[in-house]
Amino acid sequence: MKICIAGSGYVGLVTGTCLADFGMHVVCVDKDEAKIEALRCGKIPIYEPGLDTMVSKNMAAGRLEFSTELGSSVRDATAIFIAVGTPSRADGSADLVYVRQVARSIGENLNGYKVIVTKSTVPVGTGRMIEDVVKEARNTDQDFAVVSNPEFLREGSAIEDFLQPDRVVIGSLDQRAIDIMLDIYSPLRVADVPFVITSVESAELIKYASNSFLAAKISFINEIAHLCEALHADVEVVARGMGLDSRIGPKFLHPGPGFGGSCFPKDSRAIVQIANNQGQRFRIMEAVLEVNQATKDRMVDKIESAIDGGLEGRTIGVLGLSFKPETDDFRESPAIEVVDGLLSRGAQVRAFDPASMEECRERWPAVTFCNDAYEVAEGAHGLVIVTEWNQFRALELEKLHGLLDKPVVIDLRNIYDPAKMAAAGFRYVSVGRLPVGGDESN
Repeated sequence: MKICIAGSGYVGLVTGTCLADFGMHVVCVDKDEAKIEALRCGKIPIYEPGLDTMVSKNMAAGRLEFSTELGSSVRDATAIFIAVGTPSRADGSADLVYVRQVARSIGENLNGYKVIVTKSTVPVGTGRMIEDVVKEARNTDQDFAVVSNPEFLREGSAIEDFLQPDRVVIGSLDQRAIDIMLDIYSPLRVADVPFVITSVESAELIKYASNSFLAAKISFINEIAHLCEALHADVEVVARGMGLDSRIGPKFLHPGPGFGGSCFPKDSRAIVQIANNQGQRFRIMEAVLEVNQATKDRMVDKIESAIDGGLEGRTIGVLGLSFKPETDDFRESPAIEVVDGLLSRGAQVRAFDPASMEECRERWPAVTFCNDAYEVAEGAHGLVIVTEWNQFRALELEKLHGLLDKPVVIDLRNIYDPAKMAAAGFRYVSVGRLPVGGDESN
């Protein structure tokens, strides 16, 4: 089966590559000529573990191609996946201008029955909008179907998530389209992956509801962590006690500096706007967003309270800039508030991230970017762990202690044991955990 992927960003590239690995013939299309040329040369524009190897393998097998020609790719395909960006407008709603452009091009090139699949995260009602745009643009009475097939890809583990998903959601009432989608995903059906087949509208809402609920769990445990600090309780014990309840579960009950990235903030704002458009208020998600921002803002106060004499004129090391490990994405990363806050309070900042420093250099020309964690620590009055990359989990504590001007570590991801850090001679501050040795700065 021939498949066209409209949009070769994160979702489109991962989706197209994995479908090619299923044995489909896939053409990934993008209007960015430089990006397409780079992909043809095997250069991957995003950081995603394992993606470069899978792209090379499927290109060599002749199953994966890259093009700037959407029209011919649409005409040759049975299914067209729309995977373009849906950025947030000022009011939090999703901007569908790129979705409309693709839908119009599909309509203009309709030459037979096509399945038009929305992979982008889009508000409820987008499927009907796409249907209207295609009908208006088509030159014949050729039939087609619009399907909602939301993605649930986590940056850093996207290939695993695609090949071993928790579920596949297919939104359509057109049996012919459903059968084609089941054929496309036949390797997952053989692997007994659960399939949810429903209406377009329900499928569109499943994506927003899922991400919003996970964001709510993060904000909830961050509020509990804040409460733990006031009550001298331990958030890790509280979270474990909660997570052992099968109705709650342990996932996403890890306190930290707040959530970021391209999905949770955008989708949380969007579902609030979706409710507003229906004359309703989604009060829980309004609070989730408020709590998340307050959590990010609170981190700079936590850092300052751990540094004797305050931040003015001090050198602070920052480990991790991306919003999570195994990605170069620092969109809405908690590191943004941390670094901006440190600079605004007069600190000198030294930073290292394994993947996202190039883009960060443009944002923070005043920051000194280093080659590794130890260079960051050298001469610093405190070291802040913002992103829990694996290489930060096993630092040589004796070496670190010797490099720091002051042996202070502010761990915003709780990756170290407080007792071990205290025994190694550090003043150690974490999030929502019991202080060691009576240190009230935690």
